[in-house]
Order: sequence, then structure tokens, then C-alpha cells
Amino acid sequence: MFLDEVHLAVKAGKGGDGMMHFHREKYVTRGGPDGGDGGPGGDVVLVVDPKLNTLSYFHHQRSFHAQDGARGGTNNRTGKSGADMLLGVPRGTLVREAGSGQLLGDLTEPGQQLRVARGGRGGRGNPHFASSSNQAPYVAEKGEPGETRELELELKLIADIGLVGVPNAGKSTFLAAATAARPKIAAYPFTTTEPNLGVATLDDTSLVLADIPGLIEGAHRGVGLGFAFLRHIQRTRVLIHLLDGSGESPVADFSQINSELALFDPRLNSKPQVVALNKMDLPEVQARWEGVRRDLAQRGVELMPLSAATHKGLREVMARAAQLLRDLPPPAPSEEELPVYRGPQDAEEFTLEREADGGWRLHGRRIERAAAMTYWELDEAVERFQRILDAMGIYEAMKQAGVKQGDLVRIGENELEWHD
Repeated sequence: MFLDEVHLAVKAGKGGDGMMHFHREKYVTRGGPDGGDGGPGGDVVLVVDPKLNTLSYFHHQRSFHAQDGARGGTNNRTGKSGADMLLGVPRGTLVREAGSGQLLGDLTEPGQQLRVARGGRGGRGNPHFASSSNQAPYVAEKGEPGETRELELELKLIADIGLVGVPNAGKSTFLAAATAARPKIAAYPFTTTEPNLGVATLDDTSLVLADIPGLIEGAHRGVGLGFAFLRHIQRTRVLIHLLDGSGESPVADFSQINSELALFDPRLNSKPQVVALNKMDLPEVQARWEGVRRDLAQRGVELMPLSAATHKGLREVMARAAQLLRDLPPPAPSEEELPVYRGPQDAEEFTLEREADGGWRLHGRRIERAAAMTYWELDEAVERFQRILDAMGIYEAMKQAGVKQGDLVRIGENELEWHD
């Protein structure tokens, strides 16, 4: 199954909880704090796997969670780090933030990696909270939650040469003849309903070919199969434009396909093309060859004869495409804007809103993280959280908003009762 667009939900691992513990040893009456820190949670990382050419791995599973870090131990032992979640993607995968559409990465090279969700740091054990005035702190931190993200993955095939033409022009036959690919072939339009890749060897040169499903009028607007697959032509460097010699008007087909390419992306119209009239093994196509060649020559287009079915002219067409490819300058870097990751909001910002049941909801990146990392069963930890509220100005803001004694205040997944 070919899949070139997918929506994923990824969650990095939570940091391990820090431990509250005091050293215990025979004849040592007042052992100091020795609770270890939690281990960091695992990241979610996309990795380019050159063996893949589709996103079909994600057909049945769309949600991924990296491993959480382990809890800290006694004797200042740090918990084990959570394992990263590595997800293989094919070359040519664009990664965007769902909703905003912000580009996070353009993965084009084998082995290239992109971290899309960062694991939470481990919570600190109680030795971190010791001071000259409090040498036996009954407080520690829970691990920080890992990042959660919604992603949109879009695949644009990376090939040296793209095969374009109207339905039934013979692109799949050409691909099968030139490479070891075995696409579905039949004598009716839209046999190919998904792109096919193949590798051709010409002398000492290997060329990657992509067979793009046939384009019809209106393809740039989504008519037929065009809209879903036009993107795959964008990364190809040279086009082999096959004309159906048995079609009603090969010259009109030539104009229509180029119009659809230009309407979808003006840059496609500037790609070098090798134009070939296919099905030259048929007598009626041989009879019309000269007229088609003359019409295209008047437009400044050189036409080549081809019979993909009998392989006649195949090597010449491939050699011409390979020569055009060699004459091109090295590919320019991606014109897509590369990402500078920014948090969803300033860490210190917060908002307070009244909920339908009369309770309150406190939003804010830092305060939600602090709440998730608090041991609510430890009095010192609760007092520390209250100091954070005061230092951020939240305590005063809540009083001014009208929060009263006994009101419910929800912060992240925590539901608290307000007390002055």
C-alpha cells in the first residue's frame, strides 16, 4: 500500500521521579538525604530509512510514545534514561506541525534525523533541596512530562527522472522495461493509481525513475488522480514526457500536461524534458509520426520515437535524459523554510478562566509543568509550589479574579482546592 500523507500523535517519555530518601546505615543515627534523581525520558526521533519509499508503516498505528525515565534510587543513584522512539521514514518526507503548518524538517538524506518531541527531564531527589537551614528536606520532584505533538507527514518522492503523460501513455510499461520495477500494466486509463519507483542502470550510471499516475485536465485542482500525485514530480530533476501515439491528439496532450504542471507549480514547467512518442510499434502511430514531429518542432520541441513494449528507442530516450541530468547544476538547497523551534508560549505566561461547573482552570507552560512535577502528598513540596505561584504573580492574579476559599482550581491534570 502506498501512503504519502499521514497524521501522527507523538509523545516523548516522562522523566523519572526523583526520590525522597535518607541514608540508613548501622551506627549512623542521622544519615543525610540521598534520594537519587530520575532518569530523563526518551525522545521521539524521525530517521530516514533508505529502504522505505512510502509512509505505509503508519497505516495501522498513528500514535507513538517514547519510554519514560526510571525513578531515582537510594544512595544518590540516578534512574535509567528512557529509550528513544526511533521512527523510520522515507527520503523526501516533509514534517509539519499539525494545525499551524509550521515546517519542522525536510528529510532528504539517508540516516538524517529529526527530533520531534523532547523527553522530560528527571525529577530531582531531596539532596537538591538541602540548605543550611533545612538539612533534612522532605521534598523531591516528580519527572517532567515529555513533549506531546501532533504532526503532519507528507512524502514527496525523490527521483532523478519523473515519467509524466496522459493516462495510458505507457509510463508503467516504460518503467518496467527500463528498470526492475513491476508496476501493474493494462490497456486502460488509470492502471497506475500510485507512484512507482525503479532504478535503471545505464552504462556505469544508476538512475532512479518515478512513474507518476496519468494526469488529466484539471489535475492541479484535484480532478482525477492528479492532485494527490503532482507533488511527487516536484523533487525530480528531469522529466520524460511520454505521448500516447494512439491517442486522439498527442500534440494537444502535450500542451495539456505542461499546462497542468505549470498551474500546480510554475517551477515544474522549467524542468528539462525528453519528449517521446510512444507505441511506435503500431502501424497507425508510425503513419502519424512525421506530422506530430513537425508540429512539435514548430514549438521548439524535439520529439523522439519510442516503443516501450518492444524496447525500441528505449536506450536512446534514457541516454538523452541522463545527459540532461549531467548538464544540470547541483541541486540547490531546499527552498522550504527550515524550522526554528519556538515553544507554544512564553514559559512565564499564564491565563485563568472560569469553567462551567464554577471551578477555575489555570493555563501556563511553566505552572502546569511545576504542578505535574509536585509530590502533593509531601507538605514541603506543596509549600514549594505555593512559593512558585507567588513568585510568578499567579497568587495575586487569582485573588483579583475572585477565586474564593474552597474553590476548585484545575492545573493540567491536577484538581486542587484553593486555600488562602
